[in-house]
Amino acid sequence: MVVKEKQKTPLTIHISPKAAEHVKRFAAVEGVESAEGVLGLRVGVKGGGCSGLTYVLSLANESRPEDKVIEENGVRIFVDRKSYIFLAGTTLDYSDGLNGKGFEFYNPQAKTTCGCGTSFSV
Repeated sequence: MVVKEKQKTPLTIHISPKAAEHVKRFAAVEGVESAEGVLGLRVGVKGGGCSGLTYVLSLANESRPEDKVIEENGVRIFVDRKSYIFLAGTTLDYSDGLNGKGFEFYNPQAKTTCGCGTSFSV
């Protein structure tokens, strides 16, 4: 009997170059300045949505004491510990295709997602 080893989820969150570029554009429109030349983006989850948990995004200037901080592509991502449990391994991307524009989460931990892609369950 061959036992398959379960693939481990990477313990980080990624932001694609395209998503990082859009974060920078939105920050410029909102007049949000970067700290030390790096923009901050708060990423989290909250209860709600048709699948149970909903993704939350907002521009942020600084981290909180309980945040995990990840920096990639000129954006500093702030994630609270509770949300990080559900988001580890996730890649944040940006789509501007025919099916709609917006940020997309590719979360390997999500067992189900809703049709609009903004909520999930684990």
